[in-house]
Amino acid sequence: MREPPPLDVCLAACAYVWPWPECIAEFKFRGDAGRAAPLATLLRSAPWVEPALEKADIVLPMPLAPVRLRERGFNQAHELARRLAPRKTDATLLLRTRETTAQSGLTRAERLRNLRGAFALEPLRAMAVRDRRVVLVDDVMTSGASLFAAAQVLRAGGASHVTAIVLARTEAPG
Repeated sequence: MREPPPLDVCLAACAYVWPWPECIAEFKFRGDAGRAAPLATLLRSAPWVEPALEKADIVLPMPLAPVRLRERGFNQAHELARRLAPRKTDATLLLRTRETTAQSGLTRAERLRNLRGAFALEPLRAMAVRDRRVVLVDDVMTSGASLFAAAQVLRAGGASHVTAIVLARTEAPG
């Protein structure tokens, strides 16, 4: 490939179909952080997740913009990551540099444009990903635009391998 995707692999625990959309919405939008532990157990039970976590040097939750973090009271990806790999999770290395329009309702091209420049590595610690195996954790993968944008930043920082682990993945339109 001339331009390989920035993610080496994406692992999902389940498809984003009933009952998961409601369960994830309760967790994410209605302040039910208590769901993080059972959802992390679900994630850990998915094929290949455990080996990916064991091989990872660093586990990074997808960062939220400050306004969204204040609205929700917690970062759902961080809650999952710290339960999956507490000693490897670093919630301050990958940063959300600016607010973006909500991704729902945007086409894939619009999502990619919306996220351009939205992520960065913490400047004083950017070398922490060089030659490292990184796992990115998020709740749902729709188009992959957010994960790809974050993975591109990690690749530019020298990450040798980037795996995404998500609770649920939407079906490809078809």
